[in-house]
Amino acid sequence: MDSLFDLHPLGPSPQDLERRILKLQKINAALMHRVERSMDQQANAYSLFQTAITLESQVRLRTEELTNALARLERTNDELSTARDASERASRFKTRFFTAVGHDLLQPLHAARLSASALAEANGNNPQRVIAERIEHALTTIEELLKSILDISKLEAGVVTPTPRPVALDELFASLALDIDPQARAKNLSLTWWHSGLAVISDPLMLRRILQNLMANAVQYTEAGGILLLARRRGANVRIEVWDTGPGIGEADRETIFEEFQRGAATDRPAIGGFGLGLSIVQRMAEALGHPLDLCSRVGHGTRFSVTAPRADADEAATAATAAIVNASGLGLSGAKVAVIDNDPGVLDAMQTLLRRWDCDIRSARSLEGLLRTDADGFRLDIILADYHLDEGCNGLDAVRALRIEEGCAVPAIIITADRAPSIADAARQLDCELLLKPVKPAELRALMLHLLARAAQQNAD
Repeated sequence: MDSLFDLHPLGPSPQDLERRILKLQKINAALMHRVERSMDQQANAYSLFQTAITLESQVRLRTEELTNALARLERTNDELSTARDASERASRFKTRFFTAVGHDLLQPLHAARLSASALAEANGNNPQRVIAERIEHALTTIEELLKSILDISKLEAGVVTPTPRPVALDELFASLALDIDPQARAKNLSLTWWHSGLAVISDPLMLRRILQNLMANAVQYTEAGGILLLARRRGANVRIEVWDTGPGIGEADRETIFEEFQRGAATDRPAIGGFGLGLSIVQRMAEALGHPLDLCSRVGHGTRFSVTAPRADADEAATAATAAIVNASGLGLSGAKVAVIDNDPGVLDAMQTLLRRWDCDIRSARSLEGLLRTDADGFRLDIILADYHLDEGCNGLDAVRALRIEEGCAVPAIIITADRAPSIADAARQLDCELLLKPVKPAELRALMLHLLARAAQQNAD
């Protein structure tokens, strides 16, 4: 190929010059295209670089925001954890406080009820008897309020642990009817319960408390008619029902009546006392037991509360359950030899006064040693009444063991205490002792003493 500067003798022709110019234009166009493409690539790279810098800045900003948010969340969690720990400590303190205060308050209340009962019996039909009965009624109100406060505080703190076992309902119903009948009679109400032969799996003390509250609530709000307690078999369960012919509960009140200090608009009358704690305790105990609670009511006709529990074998329940308290009035307490042990002088004096009114022969002391020292020759014990918490690390069960060894036989015994710990009830049951919770109702104490003496007499006869 000819060079650009090749010269012919006569010089390049116009055609050659045009051809060479066209070639140079193509070369120049190719070079320009390559330069432009290179510049575009550099621009794209710079744009990507700028974009990467912007994204990195945004990521750094978001990371800082997230770090700050996590730090704030961690501080909040620490504050919540501290507040929760403080709340748990306060709850434990409140439970211990109410338990201790409740025990201390129940002690003098127990003595006061015994004294009021003895005063009422001593005065026959005198006007002083009326005053004594009013005092006893007021003491009963205080007792129920204290029990309710203690129950709620323990349920809130979670210290009440159900101990399910077979419970024979006929025996439970008979015992409940015995407790509620005086209140029903005072208002001229009928109180009926049906035999069913059924048994359930439940905590006997908590189930009794639930039904007792439901029945007491029914008596309180019913002015005419009566109360019915029954149990129906429902597949693998048993539904326990409490019916009344009271004013009924309206739709608007059916949720709020289970809250504290609520009584419902249909029954909100000045003549009705109470603090509205009974149904709140019923609901909380039913939830703790896992027993569904149901309400059915018609305003102006009455109400039915029901509690559903798993069904148990009736024979097994009859073996496990404690025999119902019966009033063996034919035997009486006259001449019964009773040992009384209580470290509280006020309670001891009140108990002696009451037992003397029942014509009992008493040996009493504030300790086991004191009782043994006062024991006379030929004094054979018929029954022991022992407070659980005694002095010098001794308790009522220890005293019962020692006295039974001294007597050489299993003397019937009743342990009296304000401590509702399940362990005490279990220990008393293992030693074949009955348990009464303070403040003791004199009628309940008398019925239980009669029952134990009748059972002992029957065993001796056999």
